Amino acid sequence: MNFDKLTAESIGILAKTVIAGMPDSYFSENEDADRYMLTGDGSFTARNGNCFTCGFASSVLTPDDVSTKKYFIAGYDSDNPAEGVLDDMFARSVYVDDNTGKGGIIMCSVDAVGISRHDINLIRKTVIESGKIPHLKSINVSATHSHSAIDTQGLWGEEIYKCGRDEAFMASLIKKTADAIIRSYENRADGRIYYAVKNIQDMQFDCRTPDTFDSNLTKLRFESFDGKKNIVIVNFASHAELLGSKTKKISADFPAYMIKEIEEKTQNCDAVFFNGAIGGMISAREIKKVYRNEIDCEEYTKQFGKTLGGIINSMTDEKELPCCVNIRNVPVKIKASNYVLILARLMKVLNNDIARGRKRTEAYIHSEAGYLELGNGEIGIFMIPGELFPELYNGEFLTEYMSATGKRADYTILKDMSDAKHTFVIGLCNDELGYIIPDNDFFLNEKLPYINSGNDRFHRNHYEETNSTGPDTARTILESINSLIRDVK
Repeated sequence: MNFDKLTAESIGILAKTVIAGMPDSYFSENEDADRYMLTGDGSFTARNGNCFTCGFASSVLTPDDVSTKKYFIAGYDSDNPAEGVLDDMFARSVYVDDNTGKGGIIMCSVDAVGISRHDINLIRKTVIESGKIPHLKSINVSATHSHSAIDTQGLWGEEIYKCGRDEAFMASLIKKTADAIIRSYENRADGRIYYAVKNIQDMQFDCRTPDTFDSNLTKLRFESFDGKKNIVIVNFASHAELLGSKTKKISADFPAYMIKEIEEKTQNCDAVFFNGAIGGMISAREIKKVYRNEIDCEEYTKQFGKTLGGIINSMTDEKELPCCVNIRNVPVKIKASNYVLILARLMKVLNNDIARGRKRTEAYIHSEAGYLELGNGEIGIFMIPGELFPELYNGEFLTEYMSATGKRADYTILKDMSDAKHTFVIGLCNDELGYIIPDNDFFLNEKLPYINSGNDRFHRNHYEETNSTGPDTARTILESINSLIRDVK
């Protein structure tokens, strides 16, 4: 008898039994889970407004009692309480309206490892029920994926079965983020938006085959007509983990120093960072030295951010965008094959909204995906609720022979779904589902799937699968986005 196989089967049976026995109060209906998701435009139009109206605001999220109360740092090992602050966690919000009468949108970035859609919906609820932003058609909140910020998901407490999320801190984060969103609308001004793109292949590293990533650094810049407001939006794909696993200081990691460089060198400027397709894992060039603690991680973090900021500041060959914003958000239900995540939800370590499947032994996670176009087809932005493997965006999959399963990847990739001139991914947007992995390279440990990482026939480690909802996640999300784009165009 194959003991390893029996063990895996036994664990699967146990997980299904637990799911089947979970009380109905742990499950959410679609109406409740999607109540505060604004769906955006019913159809995309080519109509342009006279100008853009944009606003920016930020809130400091770092708690005042950080020196006297225990807060856990998220991203590496559990039971890592913070012992100081290197730089503050922020929520940064941008309001954008094309003045066509269809309404404005919010794009908000939070310095955190990830935020559940449940908590994002609480932010949305606060904003919507305030009534302070009329004609709002979409609210989107992304995490920068800092591995040195306070635990916002719950997975990094004293023990694996104890929630590391501090509820008072989360209530404050929700309130302060909603406040930043509301003030970004109140701070609005009329002006123009410009964009520029630069390929910088020498700053990233892919920790897993295939060696592929989006090496584009994308800059969007709003300038008010009176010259008193500049808002710089940056998209770049890299794990914000440069302070390393030994850090004891709360920090937003390299984005903090990138933003500082941009704001200090650009007059009347506010900046915000949105991470990209970072599954794989996509990180900074010297990340292996960070992992091995061979360099001064604080200095490297600051210099990496400053370098990125300098590149952004040097990107002066900008193109003006036509005044047009189209957006669509759609709910998706993700099959939760990873029973560890469901058990964590049962123990209230996580707080994701979950649904029962057609079979009582199956569970799904309520999530969402979205697509945003700016400038009448100039820019297309895929809003992904997790850490997307970049080959799902660019099509550079492992071959049938080289993949862990020996199968060919069969997807309509994101790049092929849009006819926009320049496209990119905003990851960890409106949820954090972990790694979103192509199914042909999805490989589990046979004895303890989703607990221990597996090693395939090429002796490649498959750690990322332990932090994934399952092999169906990528297809569910990509098909949802493909369908929504077909619906609105």
